[in-house]
Amino acid sequence: MNLIERLTKAPGGQFFLLAGPCVIEGEEMALHIAERVCGVAQRLGIPYVFKGSYRKANRSRLDSFTGIGDTKALGILRKVGQTFGVPVVTDIHTPQEAALAAEYVDMLQIPAFLCRQTDLLVAAARTGRMVNIKKGQFLSPEAMQHAVQKVIDAGGSQVAVTERGTTFGYQDLVVDYRGIQVMKRFAPVIMDITHSLQQPNQTAGVTGGKPEFIELIARAAIAAGADGIFMETHPFPAQAKSDGANMLRLDLVEGLLERLSELKTTINKIDKI
Repeated sequence: MNLIERLTKAPGGQFFLLAGPCVIEGEEMALHIAERVCGVAQRLGIPYVFKGSYRKANRSRLDSFTGIGDTKALGILRKVGQTFGVPVVTDIHTPQEAALAAEYVDMLQIPAFLCRQTDLLVAAARTGRMVNIKKGQFLSPEAMQHAVQKVIDAGGSQVAVTERGTTFGYQDLVVDYRGIQVMKRFAPVIMDITHSLQQPNQTAGVTGGKPEFIELIARAAIAAGADGIFMETHPFPAQAKSDGANMLRLDLVEGLLERLSELKTTINKIDKI
């Protein structure tokens, strides 16, 4: 059974989860987050993939934190996977990064702003790893079928799409939940419940967010049929080196997952009626 089958065919019909810090800040932090989330996910029967960017290429300002070094961060991602026996996902930004990252992780993620980059999608597909394509904030759900098809045509057999909101004005995002059902026609759909609450393009050069709505976004996504949930979490979001404004605090993850798991169980029962 390949990775996408393991995630989408969980016993009990639960959603799957991609969760972790925005960027790898250090080994201790990564292992701490993975241990907490892995324990909860295992107890609830939720297939879990640890998420962490080994480098942040898209930052508002030149002095923003980008990473601790590619090889070091990728090594930490590999250690997380080996320590807890879970798959790992990270972002790639250029075709040249695909083969390198694929040596360390099980899933390659295409950032939203890069989802139409043909060479990047092809390079990711050719690694044989599962590919998660984030929907561009500027694209319709229907348009994402072309990104998915590029991966398939390049030999990729495992591909998912992540909804992360659509640009609304200059400094906000809005989620159209109809898109989940549209995109499920051609790939499993993941809902990014933290980046969907970003408030980008702030004049200070630091992205804002509204994390108080994370559970609202997540509940609606489960009800709308999302196959998976993506979220970024940190023990102390205010101290996070990237995207702290829209992260879920680590000690809130367990309660959220418990409630979402109950909701998913209820939805599954309704679907059988």
